[in-house]
Amino acid sequence: METDTGSRSGPLAGRREWIGLAVLALPTLLLSIDLSVLYLALPHLTADLEPTATQQLWIMDIYGFMIAGLLVTMGTLGDRIGRRRLLLIGAVMFAAASVAAAYSTSPEMLIVTRALLGIAGSTVMPSTLALISNMFRNPAQRGMAIGVWMSCFMGGMAFGPVVGGAMLQSFWWGSVFLLGVPVMLLLLITAPVLLPEYRAPEAGRLDLLSVILSMAAILPVVYALKEYANQGVRIDSTLVLLVGLVFAVWFVRRQNRIADPLVDMGLFRRRAFGSALGLHLLVGAIQGGSLLLVTLYLQMVVGLSPLATGLWLVPTALATMAGAMLAPAIANRVRPAYVIAAGLALSSVGYLLLTRVSGEGELPLVLGSFALVMLGVGPTGALATGLIVGSAPPERAGSAASLAETGGELGIALGIATLGSLGTLIYRAGMDQSSLEGLSGGAADTASESIAGAVATAERLSSAQGTELLEVARQAFATSITGVAILGAGLFVALALIAIATLRDVEPSEEGAEPMDSATGTPPTDSAAERPVAGPDSEEGDARPGTPRQPTS
Repeated sequence: METDTGSRSGPLAGRREWIGLAVLALPTLLLSIDLSVLYLALPHLTADLEPTATQQLWIMDIYGFMIAGLLVTMGTLGDRIGRRRLLLIGAVMFAAASVAAAYSTSPEMLIVTRALLGIAGSTVMPSTLALISNMFRNPAQRGMAIGVWMSCFMGGMAFGPVVGGAMLQSFWWGSVFLLGVPVMLLLLITAPVLLPEYRAPEAGRLDLLSVILSMAAILPVVYALKEYANQGVRIDSTLVLLVGLVFAVWFVRRQNRIADPLVDMGLFRRRAFGSALGLHLLVGAIQGGSLLLVTLYLQMVVGLSPLATGLWLVPTALATMAGAMLAPAIANRVRPAYVIAAGLALSSVGYLLLTRVSGEGELPLVLGSFALVMLGVGPTGALATGLIVGSAPPERAGSAASLAETGGELGIALGIATLGSLGTLIYRAGMDQSSLEGLSGGAADTASESIAGAVATAERLSSAQGTELLEVARQAFATSITGVAILGAGLFVALALIAIATLRDVEPSEEGAEPMDSATGTPPTDSAAERPVAGPDSEEGDARPGTPRQPTS
C-alpha cells in the first residue's frame, strides 16, 4: 500500500512494492551472472562440442551482442505494449532458451540458443528498471530501490565465475544455463500478483526502420571495440566502427524527424539526464578497462587460477555493492552531485595506491586498492541510473532505462578497448629486448605482444631463461597497470568536477527532479501530456479501496 506524502516527494511505496523489488532483483542478478558464467565452462563445452576458434568466440560474445543491440528497442517496446507484459514474455523465452542451451548438441545450436538468451535478456533488463520507476515514485525510495537493483547487477557479474566453478565441480557444462529456469518460473508466478502493469498512453507505433538502424549502429561499434581489445587497432575493425557511426548519425536524424521516435532525443536536452548518462558511460569505461588489467595481473603475475581469481575479486564486488547501497541514503541529505564527486575522489585515491604495484605479485595491495576504486564507483552507478530514469517522463521510463543500460554496455566495451590497448602499448615499451635474446623470432614476438604470451613462452624455455623472461614481463605489466592507474586517477578527478558543475542544482532526495534550467530560466514541463495515464492493461495497483483510481502504480 502506498501512502501519499505530497506531490513534491511522491507517494511512499509499501510492503507489496518492496517484495516486488525482490522479484525484479532475481532476474537482474541472473542476467548479469550469465554475462560471465560461461568463462569457466568454455573448456568443458569445447571438449564436448568441439567448436572451432571462431565458433568459440561467437558462443562467448553473441549473448552480449544481442543484449546491447536490442536494449533500446525493447525498452521502447515495453513502453508501448506494457512493461510487465514484455518482462513476462522475456521470462518465458529466457527459460526455454536456457533449457535448449543446456542440452545443445552442436556449436551451431549453442550459438543460436545463446543469441535467443540475449534477445530475451534485452527484454528483461530495461523492463525491471522501468518498473522500479513505476513502483517507487518517491525519489528517496526510488534511489534506494535502484541501489538494490544496481547491487544485484554488479554482484552477478562478480559471482558469475564463482557460481560457474561451483556448478562445474558437480555437474556438466550445461548446468550453468539451467540456473535461469527456476528464477524465471518464480518470476512468472509472482509478477502478475506483485508487479503493476504500465503502458504509455498514446505511445504510437514502433518504427521498424529505427529498430534496424539502432542495431546497425550499436552492434558494429561494440564489435569493433571488442576487436580493438583483442587484436589492437586494425583497418578492418576501424571500418566496421565507422559504419556503425554512420548508422548512428542516420538513427539520430530519423529520431528527430518522425512522430513516434524509438528514442526521444528531447531527453538529452534535460541537463540531469545527459550529464548522468555521460558520467555513467565514462565511469563504466574506466572501471571496465582497469578491471581487465587487474584480472590479468591476478592470473599472470600472481599466478591464480580463473576460479581463484573470481573468488579473490568478490571483495571488490562487495565494495561496489556497498557504495551503490549507501549512496542513495546519503543523497537524501546531500546533493547527488557531491555524493558522486566524493565517490569518484575516493576512487582516485584507490588508483593512486594502485600505482605502487610491482611485478612481485602484491595481492593485498592490488585487491585493497581496487576495492577502494570500486567502492567509489558504486555511488555513480546507483545515482546516475536514478537520475537517468527519474529525469524522463513516466511514459519514457522504459526508453530511458534502456539508454542507461546501453550506455553501461558501451562504456565497458570502450574501456576494455582503449585502456586495454594503452596497457598493451606500455607493456610492449617496457619489455627489455635483452631478455628476448636467444629466443626465436616467433617466440620473441609472442612474449613481447602480451603478458599471456610471455607466460606461455616461458613454459617452453629452460628454468633459468623462463624465470628471467617472466620477471621482465611481470615488471612490464605492472608498469602498464601503473600507467593506466595514473590516467584513471586523473580522469576520475575530472569527472568529479564535471559532476559538481552539471548536477549541483539537483536537490537531495530528488534525483529524478529536473532543476530550473539555467539556460532558459524555465522549470521542467509538468503538463498533462507528461503525466502517466493507465493503459488498458493496468492492474490492481492502480485502484485501491478507499482511494481514487491512480493513473499508474
